[in-house]
Amino acid sequence: MKNFNLLLIFIILISFGSCRSDSETPAEITIDNTIKTGKLTGKVMSQNGTKPIGGASVFTFDEKYKIYYTTSDADGNFTLEAPAGNQTINIQTGDGSNFRTQIAATVKNNETVNLNADQTKLNQVAKIAYVKGTYDKIEDIIQTLGYNATEITNADLANINTIAQYDIIFLNCGSRNYSVNQSLYPAIDANLAVFVANGGSIYASDWDVSYLVGGTDNTSNCSLAGGFVPDTKLCSKNTGTSGIVAATVNNAGLSTALGFNTVNIDFDLSSWQKITNYDPAYWEVLVKETSSNNALMIRTNHFTATGIPSTPIGNAPNSTFTTVCITLPGNIQISISVPTITVPYLVALGATVEPCSGSTNSGYIYYTSFHNHASGNIGNAGVILQYVILNL
Repeated sequence: MKNFNLLLIFIILISFGSCRSDSETPAEITIDNTIKTGKLTGKVMSQNGTKPIGGASVFTFDEKYKIYYTTSDADGNFTLEAPAGNQTINIQTGDGSNFRTQIAATVKNNETVNLNADQTKLNQVAKIAYVKGTYDKIEDIIQTLGYNATEITNADLANINTIAQYDIIFLNCGSRNYSVNQSLYPAIDANLAVFVANGGSIYASDWDVSYLVGGTDNTSNCSLAGGFVPDTKLCSKNTGTSGIVAATVNNAGLSTALGFNTVNIDFDLSSWQKITNYDPAYWEVLVKETSSNNALMIRTNHFTATGIPSTPIGNAPNSTFTTVCITLPGNIQISISVPTITVPYLVALGATVEPCSGSTNSGYIYYTSFHNHASGNIGNAGVILQYVILNL
């Protein structure tokens, strides 16, 4: 009986096979759920091709909006695994709102394609301004990277319509001179608050902490009149002395982008601002003194204030990109800028329409106790300032 059943099953299987069309092949009825991928390699460079850029985000999406993501190393090199086919490759620093590049590339299955250097240059999207200082020339670093910045004055800072044209403002040490234009500073403080609260970013160095927390040309104590950052969040005193300070890079992303985590900073002037107190929930320490753990470079995007009007800043009103927060495997969160038309699809996959940290509308405030001396050699600190420029 058992042999008869086996024979019957065999006959049935043969009859099923004879019913298949000659044009129907086994490959056509096989379901393949694997995604074919290839690799793209390249080197992220500054606009003029002179500076490799580490820590840049490099990513693309497949047709279902799954992200494929990597970062460039300290020498700017990257390898991105991506879905095979025609893809749009994004290169960004910071959250992508100020510096970003898009590349059309064809990814070949199981092959590696190298992108040339002209394709992988990081473009400036932001409108950048700076106020000329006595001891700094951050504009020189901006220009050596191949980017553009417009000089403005304290009188311009006192006009919200003028500064609202820009996305980033650099405040060079020594630019806040009370002996010349003291009457402008209440308006400047109010305008900088509006600027940052609505998404603009600023960088201030050394004595220019007075733009943040008040004081005259510099700050001599805590809780001085003026500024716009709450006094409870930061205090800096002009008590530093000249000499070499051994410092540690305290931020993993910054350390990866730079390729080092220790640096000797030359404070070659007779006095400089020392950060004596800060709110660690408000500020992130990027660089600190190795021996004392005193903060030397801090940043925040937590600025908020009541009663500040909503004001369009820089390129934001005309931008077709939106900043979103995406969670990668391993619960790693990244802030990137994506075409606004893709946002609903990314949100459906769990993205949120905001940076991964900080206040939703706030821009960044960077403050460093060290700076780019117009006549001095700042060594590796210059590389740190290049990172600041590209990540505001």
